[in-house]
Formats: sequence, structure tokens, C-alpha cells
Amino acid sequence: MTTTPLLVGRGIADITGEAAECGLLGYGMADQQSEGIHTRQRARAFVFATEGVAADTHAATGSDDTRILLIVCDLPLVFDSVVQEVLRRLARSYGTAYTATNTMITATHTHCGAGGYAHHPLYNSNTRGFRPKTFAALVDGIEEAVARAHRDLAPSTLRLAHGELTDASINRSRAAFERNPADERAFFPDAIDPQTTVLAIEREGRPVGAINWFPVHCTSMTNRNRLLSADHKGYAAYLAERVGAGVDYLEHLDDGPEFVAAFAQTNAGDLSPNLGLAPGHGPTDDEVENTRIIGTRQHDAAARLLAGPGQAVDGPLDARHCWIDLGQIAIEPEHSPDGRPHRTTGPFGAASSFAGAGVDGPAFPAFKEGPNRLWDLPSRLAYRLSPALADSQAPKGIILPGRLLNRLRPMVAERYAVQLLRLGPLYLIGIPGEVTITAGLRLRRTVAAIVGADIHDVLVAGYANGYLHYVTTPEEYGAQRYEGGSTLFGRWELAALCQTAARLARAMVAGEPVDPGPPTEDLARHHRTTPRPGVPDEPVGGRSFGDVLVPPRTEYRTGERVAVTFVGAHLANDLHRGGTFLEVQVRRGDTWVRTCDDGDWSTRIRWEREGRAGSKVTVTWDVPDGTGPGTYRIVLHGDALETSGTVQPFTGCSPDFTVTPADPA
Repeated sequence: MTTTPLLVGRGIADITGEAAECGLLGYGMADQQSEGIHTRQRARAFVFATEGVAADTHAATGSDDTRILLIVCDLPLVFDSVVQEVLRRLARSYGTAYTATNTMITATHTHCGAGGYAHHPLYNSNTRGFRPKTFAALVDGIEEAVARAHRDLAPSTLRLAHGELTDASINRSRAAFERNPADERAFFPDAIDPQTTVLAIEREGRPVGAINWFPVHCTSMTNRNRLLSADHKGYAAYLAERVGAGVDYLEHLDDGPEFVAAFAQTNAGDLSPNLGLAPGHGPTDDEVENTRIIGTRQHDAAARLLAGPGQAVDGPLDARHCWIDLGQIAIEPEHSPDGRPHRTTGPFGAASSFAGAGVDGPAFPAFKEGPNRLWDLPSRLAYRLSPALADSQAPKGIILPGRLLNRLRPMVAERYAVQLLRLGPLYLIGIPGEVTITAGLRLRRTVAAIVGADIHDVLVAGYANGYLHYVTTPEEYGAQRYEGGSTLFGRWELAALCQTAARLARAMVAGEPVDPGPPTEDLARHHRTTPRPGVPDEPVGGRSFGDVLVPPRTEYRTGERVAVTFVGAHLANDLHRGGTFLEVQVRRGDTWVRTCDDGDWSTRIRWEREGRAGSKVTVTWDVPDGTGPGTYRIVLHGDALETSGTVQPFTGCSPDFTVTPADPA
């Protein structure tokens, strides 16, 4: 296969937020507060540029039609707050190289990441407001990943390949899906979108990176979990990078890691990894094991595509982008399902949206998916008084009038970014929401017909550049299950997005610019940028910080769990972004060598409050098969907040213990 090399840069950085007493974003549960870390969250950045673009480390060169920047983040959601600050920083460093037009920031949609980084307070409801530390960790990490990718630009060969993965997702809203027309249901005979797509990056015939797109919610970890987790897509990336390529997340990332693998979302709105159709069920009844299995299946499917042939990607690169007021869109008959003009309204939240998606995690027991008789009654009266509202929002049982609330305080965005990126044969439709598979199919068909692409080469990049909640077809909307109730801008929301995507596609084909319109309002000035003062730490039991309260046993075999409890301090005093709270060390001669840290799947760190200001920190290590025999120890790196306001680091070490291979079965 002969290809024309493009310049490609790869970068990765830590974006893990507050690991103690910060509400986790995704399920919206008030009591789901962080208590430690299972797996760290990361941002993975990829720069694609034509050969004529200078790759100087400090150059602020390039323009929208010569570069594309794609960032995939292990985040629950991407908000305008993050996008605006990242673009501000990139403009300071790189001029016009990376803009709102050619920069796409997406989330994997893990439901177990630290929240509190939105500027719209609706999304900070369980975090006691805006969290400057977590926000800073996100934008600092994304900026760092982009800087590394920018420095890493080098001639590379790209291949595009598609396959199918049929045992990693299930439709959690089948009754709504079945309302769609027969030809669309026939496109998804199992009511899932099985397409898995890989963009492989090679240098001198050697794989150095990959981006995988596959739609499935990151909800293997349930709302009972209290540890920060990148969920199954984070584990898939860990398998490719740490296990497969030997990437050390704490070293040499500035020099360019051996391999960077992003596992991104597409139209995952109605797809769940809980194959047993209940939270934490499927393939097993253990949420951690489910995370590993679903992540492994995504990784293995991508690895098969990487090992096989693919379509050469040698350009061109192109990008179009605009902002729209999604509640003020006049739908043209061409994009209207019934061939008549309509108009969007909103945003309005429904009673059914407060029920949550039962398969992945029910929310408030006073609500249910589908009709809610008590809550629906006021809306029926409103629909009689306003035919326009009825045309757009019925039969939604409205309980959250977003536009009215926004007049008092900006609770939810009303302007959103829609984007279209082209990398050779691949087209990415950037939608800032959770798109069901059939809604995604309509968007894909709309763009494919205009640009003349194969439908498999057109993907919806969901959770991109903002968050508008769900996007359903009008037929699915009528069922008013969780997804339909969470389609804030009503029955014609999808038509408005298809119409906008068509405008971008036509401009791209014609080589014409697009008027982006006014952007989403920047609300940064309404939020504090300095962290709240914490409670000064006190060592428990009159001991010293780092002392061991519960020591390990003297001997372990592979497959067993080592557990050590330390006198600790609050984990949010210093987030150790780019570092680690713990190390598993092995003795090699006269030195101790790190073998695992808190970014590894086999480790966990769990924090618990003791009294008013004391902390206990428990580190566990599930000794993996294949661990070499030897003498080991657990090290804790903590940070205590003093009464003076300064943070004092400390280190604790466990007694030594030995590891030997397990007896053969």
C-alpha cells in the first residue's frame, strides 16, 4: 500500500480531578462522592497536518485548512467551560493553528470522574458548586497533551479500517428503538451499532498510535462506586498502551510515548455495556470484572483491525464549524420527517429524564421512564394553550423549563457547537450530546449523501465540544423514555442538527467558509478560580503522617490482594496530576524499583475520614499473574494541609513482604 505521509503528532497527559469528597459526574447521585482512585483519567491528543505545515516546537503556524486537532478525554462530559479555556490557552501558544473550527474535544463518558468543572450550575449539583482544582487539572492536562502532540509532529502513515463488535453493547431502550421505520431497524438488526472503526498511525512501518470509535456507554462501573475510574474505554487504552506497548505514564511522555491509543465514542445514546440489562450485570455480576471484560473486547477488536489491511488516508484535511441556538431553529421541509416546516423550542427537561436510565443506574424514585401521570398534567394544559410548544415538546411531561430558569441564572447552555471534520475518507460529525444509534444513522446518511462518502466512513463524534443532553429520533422521542425525556429541545432537535450538518457538508464540498455565528456565552467570570480552603489535617491516633496502621502479611502469592492502611491526609490537598499517590516497589539489589503506581489496573487507593480532620488511606494491590518473585513494599505519597495553609508532603512505607508464584491448579 502506497500512501502520502501526513504529519501526525501524539500526546497524552493526566487529567484526574479531586479524589476525595468531590461528587462524581454522570449518574447525578448526591451521595456518590469520590473516595480514591482505581484508574486515572487521561487526555489523548492527536494533531494531523499537511506536509507543508512547519513542525517547529514553538511555531504558531498553520491554519484551519491545514491542521486538525482531535482530543479524546477520559471524562464524563465536555462542557463549554473546558472548551473555551483550552482554546484561549492554545491561541496564546499557537496563534491560529488550533481554533474552534479545527479542534474537537470529546469525552469517553465515564460516569465515575470528578465533577464540578461546568460553568452551568445544573451539572455541579452534587459537587457543592464549581471545583477550581478539578477544572484546573482538566484544562492543564489537555493543554499539556496538545503541547506534546504539537512537538511530536512527524511524517506518518494513516490507515482506516472498519469491523464489527457484537458482544460489548446492548440496546437499553428497545421499546423506543422499535418505533423507528423498518429500513432503519433493518440497518441495526440486533438493535445495536456494532461498527468499530480504527484510524491507525504508523511511522516507518511501525504502529505508534490508534484512535478507535465504538458506541457504548461507559457505565460498567455503577453509581455504587466511589473510586475515580476511566471505566472500560480507559481500560482498553491501558491495555494498548501500558500492557501492550509498555508505556510508563510517569516517564518520557514529553519525548513521545511508544504508543498512544484513544477509545472514543460515537452514537452511544441508547447503548449499554450492562448486557444483563441491570446495573452492574453483564457479562458478570461484578462491576469491576465487567469493566475489564468490556474494555478487553473493545481493545481486542481494535487490535485485530490494526493487524489487518486498511484504507490509506493521505488527506485532504478539512473542517467546518458553527454555533447554533438550538431552541430557535426553523426546520426546512427538506429535513422535516413529515415534509412540513417546524420550529424547535426549549430547553425543557422531562419527568422521565429524572428517572434515569434504569439499565445503567436509576436516579430519583419519584419518577419513571415513559408517562408520569402526575407530572404530565401541567404540561397537557400548557400544550393546549400553546400549539407551537405542543408541536415541539409534546408529549413530554415538562418539569424543568430551562429557558425560564436561564433568565434567573444560566443553568444550561442554549447555544452549541456543531462541527464537521474530514481526514481523507473519514468524516466526523461533532455533536455535543448523546446520540441514539438511529438518530446517528440519520446524521450519517445526511452527510454521506452530500459529500459522496460510504456510510461506514461517516461517524457521529458524540460528546464533542459541549453538552446538550440527548438526541433521539422523533419516533423515539414519542416514547418519552429516559433518552427522549432528556432530548431537551424537543421532537425536532435531530432535524435541526441534520439541517446544520448538511449546511456544513455543503460548504465543505464547495470549498466555502461557514459563518460560525456568535459562540456560547462565556461564564468564567461568574466562578471562583481559587480553591476553597480545606480543613487542616490531623494525624489519627496521635501517630505521624505516613505511619502504617494495618501492615501487610509477610508473604503473598500471585493472584492474592495486598492491603496496607496508612495514617493519611486528604487526597485533594495535592492531586498529584502527572504523578502518583502510591508505588508498588520491588527490591533490586540495594535499590527499590517502582513496578506499579495508581495508574495501574491492579492497584487502588481508598481514602476515608477519621474523626473531624483525620484520614486513613488504604492501598491495595492485586498481585498480577506473572509477577516475578521477590521482596516488595507499598509506598504512599501524601500531602498534609497545615494550619498555616501550607501543604507539607510526606511519605509512608510498608514493611517488606515477599511474592511467590501461585501453586499450579
